[in-house]
Amino acid sequence: MIAEGVRAIWCRELQRDGISFDDDFFALGGQSVIMARIQGAFFEELGVEVPMDRLFLNPTVASISMYVESLRAET
Repeated sequence: MIAEGVRAIWCRELQRDGISFDDDFFALGGQSVIMARIQGAFFEELGVEVPMDRLFLNPTVASISMYVESLRAET
């Protein structure tokens, strides 16, 4: 499931356990350097290239997971 992969990446990069699907990236202490690492992990681990603006527009695991799923459906 994409959402579990996204959540695992967020937990690792934000160095937090127990991130929920509705937690906000920025409220968790996320900032641009961490976002860039997450962007790279999405490409390496999930095989999708997520533009930075989409990460800003989708600040929860649930919302960015839906976006990643839409990208995978297109390919």
